[in-house]
Amino acid sequence: MAIVQLDHILRQFSKTAIVGEINFTVPDGQFWVLVGPSGCGKSTILRMIAGLEPITSGNLYIGDRLVNQVPARQRDVAMVFQNYALYPHMTVAENLAFGLKMRGADAQTLQTRVQEVASLLDITHLLDRKPRQLSGGQQQRVALGRAIARQPQVFLLDEPLSNLDAQLRDETRTELKQLHHRVGITTLYVTHDQTEAMTLADQIVVLDRGQIQQIGDPQTLYRLPANRMVATFLGSPAMNILPIVVTDAGLQVITDAVPHQDDPIILCPEAIAPTLQIGQCLDLGVRPEHLQLDPKGSLRAIASVVEPLGREILVKAMIGKRSLLALLPAGQSIQPGMALPLQLNSAHIFLFDPGTGDRFYPAH
Repeated sequence: MAIVQLDHILRQFSKTAIVGEINFTVPDGQFWVLVGPSGCGKSTILRMIAGLEPITSGNLYIGDRLVNQVPARQRDVAMVFQNYALYPHMTVAENLAFGLKMRGADAQTLQTRVQEVASLLDITHLLDRKPRQLSGGQQQRVALGRAIARQPQVFLLDEPLSNLDAQLRDETRTELKQLHHRVGITTLYVTHDQTEAMTLADQIVVLDRGQIQQIGDPQTLYRLPANRMVATFLGSPAMNILPIVVTDAGLQVITDAVPHQDDPIILCPEAIAPTLQIGQCLDLGVRPEHLQLDPKGSLRAIASVVEPLGREILVKAMIGKRSLLALLPAGQSIQPGMALPLQLNSAHIFLFDPGTGDRFYPAH
């Protein structure tokens, strides 16, 4: 096992930086997740660590070794891809042993290690089968097992669960977390699925357009997102963003292109009132679970889509031309077109700079 350190890593094509000035260090044995929208550079970072993508500038260390010029096969990392990349003509046992065989391991070592890994992943009964005879979840376990059998210093996982159906994905995610606790190998995991990021990670690296937006543990990123991008990307359903203007009566929601006198007013938390200026424009963020039905609610919305989720109801509603989501308790009769008086908890609001997207409140 080893630390992984990225020191001012840059990947540039022509004049365009795909990944720019990336700095972070993954401590030995931790599970870090790289997350962000498509095209943000997360898979490129993983491929640079694996040695499958050249580094334009900066230094990459695995353990205490600088590996910029070290070939992929000599970096002692194991990568699991989205499509598993199993050898179709080999049995499960032969797939598990392949990496060790290429390193010249003897027959006894191969047999022992294959049995250990198969037992660890509960695939002993599959050792004689070919990949085409396996389900998606079983193929995923074999791909992980092939990586584990090599006993690498670092695991690199590039969206390994994306081909599984929803139920199997949830089950495999739990198994993957348990597996990491048992083997303790330093792991970097790439996904665009924020639920995977929140449930698996010791630390999350949120990326956008090739730049790190924030690094932190899941709960810190959820409670204190550094900017609007992080706030809206992490959390399901996504955080609502409403443009507001500061008035002497409170925070007035701009329901159309310009403020109207009858736009709803939200009471301003006392903690930030002294820092605001009349006429100041900001973006207000509130998560759907922090909206509730209240006859005295200041937000008068019209329900447009109602999605029963069992214990809860997800309601998409409109305030003027602004849409928002509310996650409400089940058992309430809500129909499209119904007027909804909504109240938000001012203790759970966020304010962002509309230009930079940086968090204005709560303060750092």
